[in-house]
Amino acid sequence: MNLAKNIRKTATRVLQNEANAIKNLIEFLNGDFEACVESILASKGRVVITGVGKSAIIANKIVATLNSTGTPALFMHAADAIHGDLGMVQQEDVVICISKSGNTPEIKVLVPLLKKRGSLLVALVSNTNSYLAEQATYVLNATIDEEACPLNLAPTTSTTAHLALGDALAVCLLEAKGFTSEDFAEYHPGGSLGKQLYLKVEDIIRKDEIPLVRDTAGIADVIVEISSKRLGATGVVDSEGKLVGIVTDGDLRRMLQKTLDIQSLVARDIMTRNPKTIAKSEYAIRALNSMKKHNITQLVVLDGENIAGFIHIHELMREGIV
Repeated sequence: MNLAKNIRKTATRVLQNEANAIKNLIEFLNGDFEACVESILASKGRVVITGVGKSAIIANKIVATLNSTGTPALFMHAADAIHGDLGMVQQEDVVICISKSGNTPEIKVLVPLLKKRGSLLVALVSNTNSYLAEQATYVLNATIDEEACPLNLAPTTSTTAHLALGDALAVCLLEAKGFTSEDFAEYHPGGSLGKQLYLKVEDIIRKDEIPLVRDTAGIADVIVEISSKRLGATGVVDSEGKLVGIVTDGDLRRMLQKTLDIQSLVARDIMTRNPKTIAKSEYAIRALNSMKKHNITQLVVLDGENIAGFIHIHELMREGIV
């Protein structure tokens, strides 16, 4: 067997092992998992997650997920906890200890101290017969058959299982709290993700010069309006100021492909009727999705029935949304 095939075979085995382990976790969901979620919801404190080694790394990730979805959480390294960091744990907190074996020396020292402080103790563990599982109020069962490591030593499948249970916990809490995309935006204001969640059309559009022509305007006037406002398009309104169409650079090019005799033409002869619009109060990401859906590069922005401006895909690109 050549090297490439051997690599692919190993990777397949690892992924299959971990996928099976996660699937098996469904069978382990029980009343303890439900009670853990309910206890966190009822708690006036925070979720403190602790562990050592690879479990500490997984704990950090779960803490980040909880914080970003509306459940206050913090990480406490189990080794540091018994050397002073235990002071960060309050009596109202729910403490989740993550451990594959549930019998590590640090955990055995830490658990009695946590129980003495009166904190609710939850074990996220792969060995339900361990010291940690026996001492915990609730046990989140992350039992696995074997690690993906051929030596059955390196934490691979076990840490994947712990991470998956942490995600399940976070999403259950998110749904129970009715956490919305608007709430999510408050916790993720930075970067393109944040902008997708909070940036609105009215935050982007130019509010000064809006390209508009009457439906009876000559083609020369249409060209001047599009060129002077530099948005690549102009809205077309009727005698009552109602939007009836749009003329884009593309419409002008298509017109010239058909005829060079433009003296008798007016805006309504070449405009696109019933143009795509979006309310200025809509999120900018919805403007982008509409452009993609209809294969266009700009939308007319409305404030009620009035034209508030245009939003172009270039503006979305500048904001880093595309």
